[in-house]
Amino acid sequence: MPVLSIRYGHCFMAWGDIIAQMPLNPRQVIDHYEIVALIGSGGMGEVYRARDTRLNRDVAIKVLPGLSTAEPERLHRFEQEARAAAALNHPNILAVYQMGMHQGAPYLVSELLEGETLRDRLKRGALPVRKVVDYGVQIAKGLAAAHEKGIIHRDLKPENLFLTKDGQAKILDFGLARLTQPRESELVQSAHEVQTVAGMLMGSMGYMSPEQVRGKVADQRSDIFTFCAVLYEMLTGKRAFQKATSIDAMTAILNEEPTPLSQVVPNIPPAIERVVQRGLEKNPEQRFQSASDLGFALEAAVDPAQSMYTSSYRLEPKRAARSRTRVLLLAAGALVILGIIGYLWMRPVPEPQVANYVQLTHDGSQKSLIGTDGSRIFLSVLTSGAEDTATIPIAGGEPTRITLPSPNMSPVDLSPDGASFLVVNGTGYPATGPFWSLPILGDSPRRLGEAAGHVGEWSADGNQLVFGKGQEVYLANGDGTNIRKLTTMKNLVSGISISKDGSRVQVETQEISQSGTSVVVGERSIWEVSASGSSPRPLIPNWQNSNDECCGRWTADGNFFVFQSGGQIWALAGEGRFLQRRAKPVQLTFSPMQLQSPLPSKDGKKLFVVGMTFRGELTSVDVKTGKPSLYLGGISADWIDASRDGKQVVYVSYPQGDLWRCNADGSGRVQLSFSPVKPVLPRWSPDGQTILFFEFPDGPSKPGKIYEIPASGGSPRQLIPDDMQNEQDPTWSADGKQIAFAGDANDALVQSNGPAIKILNVETGKVSPLSGSQGMFSPRWSPDGRYIAAMSSDSRKLMLFDFQTQSWKQIGSGTLSWLNWSRDGQYIFVKDLSGKGSVERIRVPDGKVEQLVDLKDFVLTGLGGGAVSVAPDGSPLLLRDRGTQDVYALDWVQP
Repeated sequence: MPVLSIRYGHCFMAWGDIIAQMPLNPRQVIDHYEIVALIGSGGMGEVYRARDTRLNRDVAIKVLPGLSTAEPERLHRFEQEARAAAALNHPNILAVYQMGMHQGAPYLVSELLEGETLRDRLKRGALPVRKVVDYGVQIAKGLAAAHEKGIIHRDLKPENLFLTKDGQAKILDFGLARLTQPRESELVQSAHEVQTVAGMLMGSMGYMSPEQVRGKVADQRSDIFTFCAVLYEMLTGKRAFQKATSIDAMTAILNEEPTPLSQVVPNIPPAIERVVQRGLEKNPEQRFQSASDLGFALEAAVDPAQSMYTSSYRLEPKRAARSRTRVLLLAAGALVILGIIGYLWMRPVPEPQVANYVQLTHDGSQKSLIGTDGSRIFLSVLTSGAEDTATIPIAGGEPTRITLPSPNMSPVDLSPDGASFLVVNGTGYPATGPFWSLPILGDSPRRLGEAAGHVGEWSADGNQLVFGKGQEVYLANGDGTNIRKLTTMKNLVSGISISKDGSRVQVETQEISQSGTSVVVGERSIWEVSASGSSPRPLIPNWQNSNDECCGRWTADGNFFVFQSGGQIWALAGEGRFLQRRAKPVQLTFSPMQLQSPLPSKDGKKLFVVGMTFRGELTSVDVKTGKPSLYLGGISADWIDASRDGKQVVYVSYPQGDLWRCNADGSGRVQLSFSPVKPVLPRWSPDGQTILFFEFPDGPSKPGKIYEIPASGGSPRQLIPDDMQNEQDPTWSADGKQIAFAGDANDALVQSNGPAIKILNVETGKVSPLSGSQGMFSPRWSPDGRYIAAMSSDSRKLMLFDFQTQSWKQIGSGTLSWLNWSRDGQYIFVKDLSGKGSVERIRVPDGKVEQLVDLKDFVLTGLGGGAVSVAPDGSPLLLRDRGTQDVYALDWVQP
């Protein structure tokens, strides 16, 4: 049986290319993959069969020749294939496992497929109609999954479709895939298409869509055209636009229709012919608008009409005629009823739109929207290191601050009449405490019964209060009495809303990791429970857009739930009309800016959002004078760590999230990691040869993992691949023989005993617990190896383990984050978010606290939400926010 993994374009190679390719030899090892044999080669590289020695499975490795790294376009295509394919996880798309570098050449590791390409199958002639439909539906599902991720294939053809021996169809080669760019919208002019040069033809002759032939931007409807051209060939064995030359083929695509299927394939079902004809329409607007709709149409086209009645005896002619008449009438009536039901079910759900925009603020400060009373917008604003409550007129203006009675009070909602804030008087992370009703005009706050939590919202009539505390969801009367628990979620409740009729509660959850501070990672999902109590169900079942949904609110009429996902704003219709299918989310914005915090207006005519751009400025603060200055030229970088000799540093770029190494003066920069790898808190080994980092969890089945990477560059390697527990915050022992790490602070939400600190023996691979560390996280080993500093899971205590006495003691308190040792081991640097926030250092021998930086003078940003690092000279390093966040008003167009 032929074996194949990744297809590559049929390109002619120059002699220089052939000479430069150094074939890999059997039994040669790349990372932990042992080469078995060469499968094939082409213009985009060589493909080898290999053995994954860790997971004991066969894989395919595609290697781009070393010489081609000097050819930016080929390298770009290869990297783009890796990124596009790695972003997809679907049974009908080739699974990509890893991307790495070997002797200067990038390589891609994927699953190994057994079977043949569709091109090889077509050499034996056309396929049976039912096989075409079966494979076609599978391919349509794979395309739909890619399109939902914003990925367009742009080069579908029989060579890039694989038929496995067990009957699966797989889409291969995303080397020409284009991650879709924001379209022009009334919000902000579209960003320049950086991945497609105007007029450049991208695709394969004979399978290109008309818009590709014209050199225009290809969207998902282009894939539908090329896919239907492939369907035509599967049904007939002939190309839809078969011509002698490329020019003739392009002319045919633009101006000619293929020979009707019914003239080539006798007895083909008319419905199949209509599906293919519609997919091959020259005008994209007249094609299927989604791959899902195309797949559904294919399935429906071959459903046989089933007889509803059978006869077991012979009828007299007149009686039989009357019976047939009755049956026909009944059947006709049933068809009419089914037609009406089908129309009601299939009729489109009305879709809202947004149009125009007005920028309401111009200060650029970090913001989030709380609510509106119809004439004003209430918001949180972070300036000079302090988060304040403020208001602006709905017509725009600079924020006016509102003073709250306590610095620990934080508004989470506005009452329906706009007269009072719902505030949490909280501490710790997440800031948790009792709920209060705080009149905006300055009257005394009122405690809401025994209600306590960190997020909450009043119902539209003010008679109910729904709130979250940790993972638990509660419902109470509007004054905080009569509290009852609705449900317990799997992850931290990060947001909450209640439908306008008060019958349903929308619960937002976040898989949050803390590595010295709160960081939103992994999944952000929205669920729904009944106000009378029920098990949570996904608000958007089977939606594979981004696993990044949050911050939802209902429109004033209760018809739409507006939320953010993937940095854009979406809307979901409420409960549908009679017999109407459940709505799918509608993307409202396509802005090159990141948009967040959607807030519908009271009159239903506006949608307020916060538009964001991201940039940081790395700043050091002199310990003696408190004077700030640029560090490494003020680059936008996070999580800086210096080598033991102080000559080199590693950092993670913001907002890209890539790992870099450079000299202490900023020269000699080398990129060490590439997307989709997302390093966190890199740490130099004592000998300067290796860098540790970890990745945050990405869903319940993908816990945080620790990696090592050579400081000279190479592929990241998991240290403990078989461990399914959270592994975070790796820290080297002084001799480099051990690595301490921990779980996540929020493990305390799902485990009765919370996180714990473990120690890995580098030589043996054995992992053992650190005595007495239950409920602690964020370990940091002291430079001399005597101590490990860590925090309690609520971030309120700084603890110190002494290896000499084998005991723990508390040496600090507050709302702590981002621990760092001084290079002499005499101090621990921490960020304390108590009050307005500060950077402090705590003297280890006696616990004396010294404030180094008053954060009221800084607005911080970064991948970690405002991390603190330490430069080789002992000065704190902060990433000052130089991005912008402003409020915009969009026109809401009601369907």
